[in-house]
Amino acid sequence: MRILSQTTALDQLKALKADLRAEVAAYEHHAQPCATCDTPGACCLDEHFVNVRISRLEAVAIRNVIDRLPAIRRAAVQERIANAASQLLKRADDHTPTFACPLYEKSTGCLVHNEAKPVPCIIHACYDRPDDLPPDTLQNAAELTIHRLNHRTYATPTPLTPLPLALSTAK
Repeated sequence: MRILSQTTALDQLKALKADLRAEVAAYEHHAQPCATCDTPGACCLDEHFVNVRISRLEAVAIRNVIDRLPAIRRAAVQERIANAASQLLKRADDHTPTFACPLYEKSTGCLVHNEAKPVPCIIHACYDRPDDLPPDTLQNAAELTIHRLNHRTYATPTPLTPLPLALSTAK
């Protein structure tokens, strides 16, 4: 197995997510646009709904975006990440831990939307009918490819981890 540099892997991750967005776009005409939602961000901020798990490489990509924020805003995001991670650790026996996404701001939306949005978030939209949803194979294939990128980058398999926990340990 040829090891990839983290920089190369991040470039490949970005390309993979761009391709995924293009594939999902074929289904989004059936979804309610976020811009017209009566409760913008409710799906991202619902601590009983959000169960986004990401890989180590995705966490690094997100961290890179957070690190470019102005200091005060970055500190606020880091505090939200730490609080969400702490809450998850308190409920460690919960088999499907959920949390409010620390990357969503009501005035802005998703802080990493354009550069590092996680795969489950790219797939998610408000569809009226289950038949209109993108097939699970899109998410599964993307996550498998990312798993392989992680393995080639870090020379060890890395599990998908709840977003706040992954971000609290990403470097």
